[in-house]
Amino acid sequence: MNTHNKITPFLWFDKDMSSILAYYAGVFKDFEIVKREKMSETPSGDVEIVTVRFFDNTYNFMTASPMFRFNEAISFVIDCDGQEEVDYYWDYFVKDGAESMCGWCKDKYGVSWQIVPKQMYELMSLKDKEVSNFAMQKMLHMKKIVIADLKR
Repeated sequence: MNTHNKITPFLWFDKDMSSILAYYAGVFKDFEIVKREKMSETPSGDVEIVTVRFFDNTYNFMTASPMFRFNEAISFVIDCDGQEEVDYYWDYFVKDGAESMCGWCKDKYGVSWQIVPKQMYELMSLKDKEVSNFAMQKMLHMKKIVIADLKR
């Protein structure tokens, strides 16, 4: 099933694989379906498993039944190349999802994402601790990270 990763995230969704695939294909420009299979008569009913690729990583999506829910214990970090990219992912996910703090949000399926500009990492690693601490304190009070507001 795996086409690249040594470890592959396996995400369990409730139902309607076609809508799930359309949703993620709508945000990730390089989204591709690698393999799609259906299994009948399993303990949780009809099951569909789809292997997809985006950002040069492989993921397995499964629809089975509403047995488990996603939570913040697992999240996916998107390292963004500036505010425009931060806005793109943030706006897509929170449109039908939910905002949280410090660049975290959930998409419409409850999957947690961290939308982080690379500039945030750069500010945090500065030797000037006053500038670094200022950026950290500003970020802690933000929902979506706004790069311009991290700088003095």
